[in-house]
Amino acid sequence: MKRVIKKTEETILSFLQLQAAGGIVLVIAAVVAIVIANSPLYGFYDYALHDVKFGFDLFGSSIEKSVLHWINDGLMVIFFFIVGLEIKQEIVQGGLSSRAKALLPLLAAVGGMVVPALIYIGINAQTPENLPGWAIPSATDIAFSLGVLSLLGTRIPLSLKVLLTAIAIIDDLGAILIIAFFYSGALDFQPLYFGISAILFMLALNIKGAVSIPSYLILGVVLWLAVLQSGIHATLAGVITAFFIPVRDPKNSSYCPSKETEHFLHPWVAFGILPLFAFANAGVPFAGMGLHSLFDPTALGIILGLFIGKQIGIFGVIWAVVKLKISPMPEGTNWGQLYGMAILCGIGFTMSLFIGGLAFDDLRHQADIRLGVLVGSVLSAVVGYWVLHKFSVKQK
Repeated sequence: MKRVIKKTEETILSFLQLQAAGGIVLVIAAVVAIVIANSPLYGFYDYALHDVKFGFDLFGSSIEKSVLHWINDGLMVIFFFIVGLEIKQEIVQGGLSSRAKALLPLLAAVGGMVVPALIYIGINAQTPENLPGWAIPSATDIAFSLGVLSLLGTRIPLSLKVLLTAIAIIDDLGAILIIAFFYSGALDFQPLYFGISAILFMLALNIKGAVSIPSYLILGVVLWLAVLQSGIHATLAGVITAFFIPVRDPKNSSYCPSKETEHFLHPWVAFGILPLFAFANAGVPFAGMGLHSLFDPTALGIILGLFIGKQIGIFGVIWAVVKLKISPMPEGTNWGQLYGMAILCGIGFTMSLFIGGLAFDDLRHQADIRLGVLVGSVLSAVVGYWVLHKFSVKQK
C-alpha cells in the first residue's frame, strides 16, 4: 500500500514539475512578444499573424484562415485535448473521483468563476458593448499558477498543489462550457452530421473496449474539421475526443491509454503549442497607453476580476466550506497558504486571452484585454507568491 501511495505522489510531482517548466517557457514567450510589439518589428509581427493566410479545400468547401486563427483554432485543439484527458482522469480515478474529494475544489472553482464575472459586469454595466467579455477574468492558467507555486519548492505541502491543480482543471471545464454556450457562432448543421458520425464511431470503439489511440485520433480529426465548419468553436472537438480515450485497458490493467497519450503530448503542448500561443496573443503595443489605460472599463474589469475576484471567490468558498464542516481543510495546510493559493488562481493568462479573442475582434478591445490580463496576472503572481512565502516554512 505504501509503495502505491509513493508511486502516486511521484506521478503527481512529475506532472507538476512539467507544468511548472512549461510555465517558465510561457513567460519567456509572452515577454518576447511584448518586446517585439513595442519595437520596429511590430509591423512584421502583426502582418505575419493577421494578414498571412493559408488553407485547403475539403469536399468543395474552402477553409482559409490567418496564422493567428490556425494557432487558436488548430493547434490549441491539442491543448484542449490534453485538458479533456486530465479532466477525465481526475473524474475516473483522481482528485474528482468521489464526492468527498471533488466537493472542495468544485465549490471553490465555481466561486472563482462567478465572483470575477460579477465584478467585470459591475464595472462595465454602463458600457454594454464591453459586456461580452464577462468571462475573461473567470479563467485560471494552470501552467503559470503551478509554475509560481513550484518556486517555493518544499515549503508548499503536496495537498496544496493537488488542490490548486483540481481547481484549475474544474475551472478549465467551466471555461470549455462557457465557450460552447456563449462564444460559438451561428450554426451550420450540415458539417455536424459528419461530426456526429465521428462521435458515434468513437462511442462504438468505447463499447468494444478498443484502446487503439490512432483510431480515436483519426476520428477526432474528422470531428475537428466538422466542428470547424459548423460555427461551434473548434477547440471543443479536442475535449470531446479526449472524453472517449479509455482510462483503462480491459485486457492489461497496467496500461492506461489516456495517461500514456497525455504524457506523450504534454512536452509538445507545454514547450511548443502554449508558448507559440502566448507569443501570438500577448504582443501588446504600449504606444499611446498611459496610467489612464488601466482605468478603461474593460481593462479594469479584467484586472479587478482576476486579482480581487478570484481570491474572494475561491478563498471565501473554501473558508465557508471548511467552517461549515462540509469538507475538511487539506492536510498540512494553513489559512495563509490557502489564501495565497487563491490569489495565484488569479493568473488567468492562457485561457483569459483565448476567451478575450472570442469575445472581441476589434483592436481597441484586444489591447485592453491584453493589458488587463497581463496586469491582473502579474499582480496575482507576485502577491500570491509573497503571501505563500510568508505563511510557509521549508519542510524536511
